[in-house]
Amino acid sequence: MRLSRFVLFAITAVVGCSFSLAAAAVNAQGRVFRELKRFDVPEARQGVAVDAGHFFAITNQAVAKYDKSAGTLVKRWAASDELPLVHLNAGLVIDGKLYCAHSNYPDYPETSSVEIWDAASLEHIGTHSFGITDGSLTWIDRHQGVWWAVFAHYSSKVGQQGRTKGTRWTRLVKFDRDWCPVQSWVFPEEVTGRFEPKSNSGGMWGPDGKLYCTGHDAPELYCLALPRSGSVLRLVEVVPINITGQAFAWDPTNRDLIYGIDKAQRQVVVSRLVARPNTE
Repeated sequence: MRLSRFVLFAITAVVGCSFSLAAAAVNAQGRVFRELKRFDVPEARQGVAVDAGHFFAITNQAVAKYDKSAGTLVKRWAASDELPLVHLNAGLVIDGKLYCAHSNYPDYPETSSVEIWDAASLEHIGTHSFGITDGSLTWIDRHQGVWWAVFAHYSSKVGQQGRTKGTRWTRLVKFDRDWCPVQSWVFPEEVTGRFEPKSNSGGMWGPDGKLYCTGHDAPELYCLALPRSGSVLRLVEVVPINITGQAFAWDPTNRDLIYGIDKAQRQVVVSRLVARPNTE
């Protein structure tokens, strides 16, 4: 039996209201990011990584190293015929090495790899290939001595090149130190609904032991926790931030600071996590 347009409209309104109520509930924690400074960076397209003295702006086929204090360019690496890359994404610096997520997005079937540079010289020094993957690798992190990664699906791409899986198929995978998969989780609907029609672009474990993720465009971070049972991550809080989604990084020398990007303006944005001012 077909539903009338009125009934469909009512159902849509109820669902939208439910998402709004859920968002209000998770915003009750009362934290925000206060913007401190911005740097004009042409490579601020996919994300940013940070070490003690520098930040690394990441675009599809290039990585640029900038002085953290002055925002001046130190060195730039670009893909070539010898080292061809298609779609770099989030990055992080560990023990003097820059690791970046990489995929062949938007091509299909999806293939993914982790690309590695020496953070000091910006020389490309290694790769770990996953081959064909279920989804496109968008970010990686190392937490509690093991690797974590997200393989993203996009509702906007369903029906193209044989794709059948939308954003809700995006998954977080825990790997051991040798990149063997251990466990996997999916995002809750109140988060995938905010990702759509794109997907999860950035993620990193925060200083409080919670997982923070971004979508593709929305100016907010999703604070998540592993579930005590089942396979669905638990949304703890939605934290407003003045970036346009994409990949971000916590500052390893000051874990209250976060580096993100304003993709439209091609800027790297530095912000501090603070308690929301009491307006009552």
